[in-house]
Amino acid sequence: MSIPFKKKGLPEIGELVIAQIKKVFDYGAYANLLEYENLEAFIPWSEVSTKYVKDIKDLLKENQIAVGKVIRVEKKQGRIEVDISLKRVFEGEKRVKMLRWKRIQKAQKIIEMTAKNLGKTLNEAYKYVWAFLEKNIDPMTLIEEAVLKGPQRLIEIGINDVWAKALYEEAKKHVTIKIVRIRGIAKLVSYKANGIERIKSILSEIKSKFKKDNININIYTIGAPRYRIEIESHDYKIAEEIFNQIKAFLKESAHNIGIDLIEFEREELEKG
Repeated sequence: MSIPFKKKGLPEIGELVIAQIKKVFDYGAYANLLEYENLEAFIPWSEVSTKYVKDIKDLLKENQIAVGKVIRVEKKQGRIEVDISLKRVFEGEKRVKMLRWKRIQKAQKIIEMTAKNLGKTLNEAYKYVWAFLEKNIDPMTLIEEAVLKGPQRLIEIGINDVWAKALYEEAKKHVTIKIVRIRGIAKLVSYKANGIERIKSILSEIKSKFKKDNININIYTIGAPRYRIEIESHDYKIAEEIFNQIKAFLKESAHNIGIDLIEFEREELEKG
């Protein structure tokens, strides 16, 4: 397991790193730091587990991938020594780090294939693409945004037209953007003579007022006076924000336009 674009330099104390176990001994293990160029780390036996370990070979195997935390970085007589701990990594940290690692691998694989399509080298791919993407904490997010918004999103961060368009075309083959749907049921009652028109008016305003780029608002009648309001987005947090904004808007506007009864409650959450 490796990635084509590796970090140069040294990790910092406290940094989480991806380690591939190379050799296991009674006193500890040596591992390659996969994100760094030609860098090895030592895992002392006392840093393998929080539990008593009689034989660390029961826990560590050659080629195993683990998340470690850097606890020592030292330059000694022309060589670099890095120690990492496995036991100091919390489960939540491990999951997040592994997820980011897998997303980085996916992003780099897409870039690799883009370079191949263009007849370019990995060095060129690093210079013209990865150097711009790696400034983001999650480069894959930028590629996903490009699939949604087009190659212009990549051009905005400094990638030239040729690479941006080729990367966009390749990314479309490998990236599926999930849609989040949040639904609410609105109960709207008006006793005015033109009550139906008033209700239609406020529903129409919701659809136009809250529809934005990558946000879709659908409204269905499910039997007066109940209406389903559905918010579609590629980001759960944004969909949740829009839902709350619509709820506040209904509450604030209903009285002004003659809605006598209003209720708006969450129906369900769906990802797909």
